[in-house]
Formats: sequence, structure tokens, C-alpha cells
Amino acid sequence: MATRIPLGGAGSSSYIHNYQLQGRYIPAHHNVMTAHGSAGRHSLSTSHSRKVAGVQQGRVSDLAKKRMGEVSAWASKAQKMKKKRLGDKILSERVRDLVPESQAYMDLLVFERKLDATIARKRLEIQEMLRRPLKEKRKLRLFISHHFFTTEPESGEGPGIPQWELKIEGVLLEEGGAQADAKTKSKFSSFFNNVVIELDKELYGPDNHLAEWHRSSSSSSSSSSSAELDGFTVTRPGEGTVKCTILLTLNYQPIQYKLTSKLARLLGVHTATRPDIINAVWQYIKSNRLQDPQEREYINNDKYFQQIFEVPRMKFTEIPNRLQGLLSSPDPIIINHLINADAPDQKRTACYDIEVDVDSSLKSQLHSFLMSSSSQQDVNIMDNKIHETVEQINAIKLQREFYLGFSHNPQKFINDWLASQSRDLRVKTALYVVSCSCFLFFYQQQVMKDKMGNPESERRAEFYQQSWCHEAVPRYFYTKVAQRKTELEQAMGIKHP
Repeated sequence: MATRIPLGGAGSSSYIHNYQLQGRYIPAHHNVMTAHGSAGRHSLSTSHSRKVAGVQQGRVSDLAKKRMGEVSAWASKAQKMKKKRLGDKILSERVRDLVPESQAYMDLLVFERKLDATIARKRLEIQEMLRRPLKEKRKLRLFISHHFFTTEPESGEGPGIPQWELKIEGVLLEEGGAQADAKTKSKFSSFFNNVVIELDKELYGPDNHLAEWHRSSSSSSSSSSSAELDGFTVTRPGEGTVKCTILLTLNYQPIQYKLTSKLARLLGVHTATRPDIINAVWQYIKSNRLQDPQEREYINNDKYFQQIFEVPRMKFTEIPNRLQGLLSSPDPIIINHLINADAPDQKRTACYDIEVDVDSSLKSQLHSFLMSSSSQQDVNIMDNKIHETVEQINAIKLQREFYLGFSHNPQKFINDWLASQSRDLRVKTALYVVSCSCFLFFYQQQVMKDKMGNPESERRAEFYQQSWCHEAVPRYFYTKVAQRKTELEQAMGIKHP
């Protein structure tokens, strides 16, 4: 948008320092243009603009037209890409006075602004929530079964070898108690870090009484889900009753720690992640006002904290290091199972339910909500319709004011309108002259640099066979002839009417 240039009164002049032309600032010099308000005359006072002739004038004019075309094209493109603002949807006060019912629309705009702010705040909260692990408690149903069978010896002769087989399997249950979908369920081993089956040491000896499975670093990554197992199977020879102990260490993600008994009773937390433990400590400090009122970075421990941390006073920054010795790995789940050959078939399978942490289904829903753009597209379409309607209302208001002003006093209205158009014309003319003079000035600077020439290239014939020579040579001779003619007429005293 072009800015209006203030012009002085009669006999006064004002210098133009900066001009904004279609969104671009064009620097101007003090002596480029002076404007006289009474006559509206503009004169170029630079010495460069008075000595341009021939090829230079033609080229400068073409360059100025080209630059002005580029500026206009850029401005029209920027106008189309201009982002709609909230102020563009507000009705003017004059329209609201004419149409009292429009106040309901203004109330809706206020409500829309509050709603947009609330949605933006909630989206930020959801994004912050998705950065943290979202877990929920679910039940994992364990099935521990065993059966006995007889295998033939490798030689194929003699009696068979009695053996037994122990299976540990599990199914993740949904909230209603139903089994999870096969497409989305996790494998059984993904819920555990370690599985140890300890048999009777007297029967199987110190080297064969343990069956262990430990999660490796490669299987702990989410990308190697193929390394997970659907269950565990242990086979040993024997036909009698065997006592076994099953130790299951859960796979907490993120890692959880067990607190000491004193700290757990004080904070009311038995097993939790490190950030949750530190937050529980801070809540205890805040609720019991243990923070030093003078030195805020220190904590004055009460008798319980003194028993646990063994210091009367400590800094906030010392809490993570002091908690290090009070945390340990969580206790494994211990299940005692009896492998009994005399038990009936229905009693050879035991069932247990344990609580595990799984990724919340809400996380995927929130992520899809943030990534969804269908509702935003509908909102943008309605916003465009509102902007178009408001623009039409404003255009109709301008037409109404135009005709009302003309009907009240036609003569004064036309005179004021002509004066306004004249001012706008002067502004546009001044801007065009300033832009041309600026282009001319920079072109003159380039020409002065070019006059130095390149002796190495000018001494070659190819330099004078370029396309500009065909136009420059006739113009040069024409300028010289015209200059000589003027000198002869002045010498002979010939004056043209």
C-alpha cells in the first residue's frame, strides 16, 4: 500500500526521505524531488537526471517500467496471500448502529476468540502430555500347566524315559475381562525382563536345577518385536512330584524403582519412576514447609528426613544423589508351583492374574486428534465465507455513504470528491517520479562504473559486434547532429517560435 506524502502550502517545500511503494521501501535522497503545493510542480534536482540522453534515456525508461511491473505483480500476489485476521471479521460501528441485530454476531466473535484460545491451550497440553509415557493398568492372566509323557530311547531299545513339561503362557485382558485382539496384543515375554524357574536342587543337582531367560539389549528395543516369545517351556526327566519356584521380573517402561521401607511409608509410594519419586519428595517438603524461608535453595529436614537422609540440612540439588542409595530394583513376582503326576488333568493348570503397565489407547487417539486436519479445513472454509460476507457489507456501506453524501449536498460532495482524487493523483505521480529517479540514479552509478571499461575486451572485434551496437551507433550520431545543429542556430541567432 502506498503511503501519502505530505505536501507543503504555497511557497513551501518538504523533502521526502523514505517512501513505501507496494510494501517495499525505496530510499530517496533529499535533493531528488521538491513539491510545491500551490502549483503541484515537481522538479528533479540531481545533476545525473539532466545529462541523460540517447541510449541511456531509453534504457532507463524501459528499466523503470520493468521494475514497476515487477513491484505491481509482487504486490498483487502478496495481497492474495495475505492472511485473514480477526479484525477483518469485525463490523464497523456505523454498520452496527444501522443494524442493531448485528450485536449477536459480535458476541459470537468474542465467544469464538475465547474458544480458539482454549483449543490452542488444550492442544499445547496434549502435546506436552504425549511427550511423557502414558500408561494404564491392565491384567495379565498367567497359565502355568504341566503334563507327563514318555520318550523312546535314542537306541530304540529298552523302556521309555519318563519326562515332564512345564509351560508358562499368558493373555492380556481387556477392561471388560475379554482377551485382547490378536492384531494388537503384545507377546508374553514383552512384559518381563527376567524369568527364572528354580527346580528342586536335590533332584536335579546344582547345574541343572535352574531354567533362566533374560532380556537382551537387542530384544529390549521396540524395533525387534520378532525376538519376543509367546511363552516359556521347560522339559526335564522325571515321573514324581517336583516343587518349582517361578520368579518373574516385570519390564517397566520407563524404569521404576523400589523405595526403602521408611521412605515408602513416609511418602506413600512403594514403586515408582524416578521423576515421580522426586515429585513425591517435593510434595512432602512443600506440605510440611521444610524449605528454608531465607535461603530458598536449602531444606531444613524434619526428624523423619533426618532419619532417612542422615543430615539436618541439604540442598535441593543434592536430593537426586541422596536418593540413589535409597532406591533399588523392584521385587520379582514369586509363584510356587507343584508338578504332581497324581493330580487330575483339570488341576494340572494353574491360573494367576498380575497387573502390568501397558501403553494407553488414549495416546493414539490424542495423536490422531492432533494430526487431523479435516475440522481445520471446514473452519477455514467458514472463515473465508465470513470474510467475504463482511467485505460485501463494507462495500455496500461505502456505496450507501457515497449516495447519501451526494443526495444531501451534490455540489459540495462533487467538489470534495474531485479534491480527494486530485490529492491521490499527486501522491501517485510523486511516487512514480521518485521511483524513476531512484532507478535512474542507480543506473547512472552503474554507467559510471561501465565507463571505465575493460581495455582487454574493448580491443577485440567481438565487443563491437554485440546487439546493443546496432542501436547505440545511430543514436550516438543523431545526438551529435542535433547538438551541432543547436550550436549553429545559437551562433546564427536563429530562434524557434
